[in-house]
Amino acid sequence: MARIKQLSKHLINQIAAGEVIERPASVVKELTENSIDANASKISIEITNDCRNIRVADNGSGIHPDDIMLAFSKHATSKIQNDEDLFDIHTLGFRGEALSSIISISKLTCTTRTNDFDTGTKVKCENSEVKKVETGCAVGTIMEVKDLFYNLPVRLKFLRNPNTEFSYIQEIVQSLAIINTKVAFELKRNGKTVLKTTGQGDLAQTLKEVYSSDVVENLKPVLKTDELSHLKITGMVSKPDYTRSSKKNYHLYINSRSVKCPVIQKAVDNVYKTLIANNKYPFVVLNLELPAQDVDVNVHPTKKEVRYKNPNQIFNFVRTSVEAGLSNYVEKEYHPIPPQQNNIVDFQPVSRNDLRIDNENDTMYVSDSLMQKIQEEIASPKEIKQQTIIQTAIQETEPEENIIGQYKNTYILIEKDEGLEIVDQHIAEERFIYEKLKSEKQIASQMLFISDVVSVSSTDTAIIKENMDKFEHYGFGIEILNDNEVIFRKVPMMIAKVNPQEIIADILENIEGDIDRLEEKILITTACKASVKAGQKLSLWQMQEIIKKWRTTKMPYTCPHGRPISHIIPHKEIAAFFQRQA
Repeated sequence: MARIKQLSKHLINQIAAGEVIERPASVVKELTENSIDANASKISIEITNDCRNIRVADNGSGIHPDDIMLAFSKHATSKIQNDEDLFDIHTLGFRGEALSSIISISKLTCTTRTNDFDTGTKVKCENSEVKKVETGCAVGTIMEVKDLFYNLPVRLKFLRNPNTEFSYIQEIVQSLAIINTKVAFELKRNGKTVLKTTGQGDLAQTLKEVYSSDVVENLKPVLKTDELSHLKITGMVSKPDYTRSSKKNYHLYINSRSVKCPVIQKAVDNVYKTLIANNKYPFVVLNLELPAQDVDVNVHPTKKEVRYKNPNQIFNFVRTSVEAGLSNYVEKEYHPIPPQQNNIVDFQPVSRNDLRIDNENDTMYVSDSLMQKIQEEIASPKEIKQQTIIQTAIQETEPEENIIGQYKNTYILIEKDEGLEIVDQHIAEERFIYEKLKSEKQIASQMLFISDVVSVSSTDTAIIKENMDKFEHYGFGIEILNDNEVIFRKVPMMIAKVNPQEIIADILENIEGDIDRLEEKILITTACKASVKAGQKLSLWQMQEIIKKWRTTKMPYTCPHGRPISHIIPHKEIAAFFQRQA
């Protein structure tokens, strides 16, 4: 074996660079994040020479001329000063490794100027050697990287084709643009603009600029704050009927830092598991804000991994926040209206047959149940009483759906202001029953005096035996006769007429040893079997009931299997086909 000797500084830098700079996209990420940390409001990124030449220009604060040489040395940074700072990080960069790594594997020129000086500084770096001269330039910084990996032929050999490498760069810039909505980004490839944002500070507008209006139209806002735990989450998630084929569009951030976070990802997946089909994924943009001391971002050189002090708390907070967003819940600060500003006029006694709301100049006829609610409100404070009565009256007098009829005895057709809505009758009712069953503490059962013996595998028998309490909770009473036979003693009342063999087969189907999903499968199967079937002719009243119940669900987008429930054909589209004006 050869004798031990000290490696050269340049070779040490090249080895270290491999941890930080994996490909051209890594250079773009590090330089662009430095621009963001410098409070730039405009950042321009230009890519040429098969992604080996990279130019990042910004209008940020620039680098002080006395610090410029130090900036390119290893572990030199302005972003942390001592041990404690490492656990209180508020910038994207902090390790002081990026620039020293980049100059060891490329030819770099930096032109920079701060607002305190009339002239700037130009620095040329090659083979880890740095030379500087004074120059004229605007306030900000321009980093020009050329011939990336020119002195590492092995790394150069393992780069993908230029189109693939540029796609990685584009993903990085998209991710940074989405979370930094107040920064105007421009990405060019060989002189052609590929991505451009205006930096208006609005997430929806930025997503339109990065992706399209179609994406934004299918997103729901997420906003939740837990002041006690100092947690806040903002962002947007897609409706369950708008999905992707991969998790490529999971844009997850911790304190505005892009991360790969299994905790947040699992929380999102948990919400969508009964809303979208298998192998389909939502579009997600979420930024979790929490005290810097409660999260460790110094896990890996790329700073993509994080650790939490309380991961279970984070999981539950994210899950409930996404659920609330999909349920149309919007967090608002409550401001009670002073009595003198209240628009509701003084409440007058009403007869049993009508309720007059003077400020609406309208008359509402109400039911016996409403009158009972009105009487119960007599003991309430005046303003609360008036508001409750009027809100209840409005709810009871909502107009019924303008149902046109059925198509193929499977789809309910509804005339809406915006167009023709088509609703799948089976899965609309299935969604309602699923949510109803999930919220009930005890489900009504019906005893079966006569029930066939159901044949099952020994594995399925073991699953049933171990989870008898879950079956019991959802209204099933199952007796195990032997390793391969069971018999149903009771079933949920709503599916009493369904063949038990069919029920148990559906429940156990595709569980594949995942016992955690058993409870969910019981719910889904019960809801499915209890719902009106496709091909079943319905009366107008039955259709009204299905639609009315479906409209009350928290997640009206898809059935528990992930199939979309409704589709609207816009009136403009129909009119255009017939060459009419909408």
